[in-house]
Amino acid sequence: MAPMEEQSKWIFELHARICRTLAHPKRLEILNLLRQDELSVSELAERMGVSLANVSQHLAILRDKGVVTTRREGVSIYYRVADPRIIQACDLMRDVLFEQLARSGQLVGIVQEES
Repeated sequence: MAPMEEQSKWIFELHARICRTLAHPKRLEILNLLRQDELSVSELAERMGVSLANVSQHLAILRDKGVVTTRREGVSIYYRVADPRIIQACDLMRDVLFEQLARSGQLVGIVQEES
């Protein structure tokens, strides 16, 4: 295999790892909550209605992959999105999803179920 092909395959592997990191509903919810402001684990857990342990586990994965960064203030650790383009990428994929749902007529059903 040519060196360029090997490099390209390596980049695809790294890309897939980031996509796998984002491929969990709770992690996407965390990123959505962090889109405007940094939040602590307890603030995230409260807003999401899940345990601190559950949020901490997802944050550890996001932090390990460089998706979120932290800042310590006293005993609290605050999380924020590492790069705003991550939010843009999530928003773009969500737009594609909504477009697909709208085309198939499923979006109306989802909106009606939530009402």
